[in-house]
Order: sequence, then C-alpha cells, then structure tokens
Amino acid sequence: MTRMQAITAILVLVIIVIVNIYDLAIDLSYGTSAWHLVVEILVVAMSLSVITWLMLHLRAQNHALDLLKKEIADEKNRKKQAGREGQETRDKLGEIIRQQFQRWQLTSSEQEVALLLLKGLSFKEIAGVRETHEKTVRQQASAIYKKADVSGRHAFSAWFIEDFL
Repeated sequence: MTRMQAITAILVLVIIVIVNIYDLAIDLSYGTSAWHLVVEILVVAMSLSVITWLMLHLRAQNHALDLLKKEIADEKNRKKQAGREGQETRDKLGEIIRQQFQRWQLTSSEQEVALLLLKGLSFKEIAGVRETHEKTVRQQASAIYKKADVSGRHAFSAWFIEDFL
C-alpha cells in the first residue's frame, strides 16, 4: 500500500468513526436497542483499530524510507570519497610511472609510447594515435623494454603492478 493510499484510508476511516459516533449519540437519545448500539460501537472500535494499524504501518514505512535515504546518502559519500581516494591513487601511480621513466632515461616519445602500452593499446592503435608507422612504434617499444630490462609488453606492465599483487 502506498503512502497516499494509507492516508486516504485513514481519512475515510476517521470520517466513518465521526459519523458512527454522531449516529451512536443520536441512537442513544432515541432509545435504540442495545444490539444496534453494540454493532455501532464495534464498527467504531474496528475502525479505530484499523486507523491505529495504518498509522503504525505508515510510521514503519517512513522509518524504512528514512533509513534508505540515509543509506543512499552514505553510499554517495562513500563513492565520492572513493573517487577522491582513487584520484589520489591514480595521481601517485602516475608520478611513480613518470619517475621510473626518467630513471630508465626514456625519451619523450618513448614515454608517450610506454604510457599507451601500459593503457593496453596495440602497436597499430599507438601508431594511429601518434600518427606514425607501426614499425616505428615497435622499434620504440623494443627500446623501452631494453631500457627497462624486461622481456616484453607483459613484463613491462607487470613491472608496475607486481608489488600491488
């Protein structure tokens, strides 16, 4: 049951209770039979019970909704924090990579190719990005692997991540 449906049901039941109490007062003044009065009292009592149940249900729904809103807000904050921490981590890794490239004395072209290799681009893709020949990229990659003292692309990439694993 939606919140609006519950509120509507409560309002209808409140009207029923008011009308029945008014009718009960009139019936008492006219000396209506006890059985009729008992039935009207039962209708009022049942209506009040359902109103109470609906209000408790609404309260529980509101509480659950508040908890859900809090969880969503907390998750957004966690994501935002993770994004900042992730950016800090990426920045630190980028600095480590740049420092290592300098230690290996890679030229600026080799550094650019090395970054693209680390990003997983193929020789053909790197050649396209750099607007050069694939053979040139292969030669630069060989020079990078030699300066880094690794056997190839996989060993080159692994050099940067092996300490994290």
